[in-house]
Amino acid sequence: MKKLLVTLSATALLAAALNLAAESAGKEITIKGAGQCAKCALKEADACQNVVVATNKEGKKTTYYLVQNDTSKKFHTEICKAAKPVSVTGTCKKVDGKLQVTASKIELAK
Repeated sequence: MKKLLVTLSATALLAAALNLAAESAGKEITIKGAGQCAKCALKEADACQNVVVATNKEGKKTTYYLVQNDTSKKFHTEICKAAKPVSVTGTCKKVDGKLQVTASKIELAK
């Protein structure tokens, strides 16, 4: 009886943890950092693509690649030739080892 109870409890905890992870994957976040072009500024891509390079308190830099959607495409002219401070709101996920953000809002930081 105790084994059954322990097994059921462990299964319930695992299910709850998986559900929480699935919910946070679609949660909107806001990233602030230097908006740049992956091709023109970073020389990492063959085609223009928005990226945000964010720096944490310890000085570690993280690069977020913006998915090519209408929001991202409309904003690209602002940061293609020169890096500018930006604030990006959207959902983030890791794809092929890179952090990709699907932006719902991009604006120049003040």
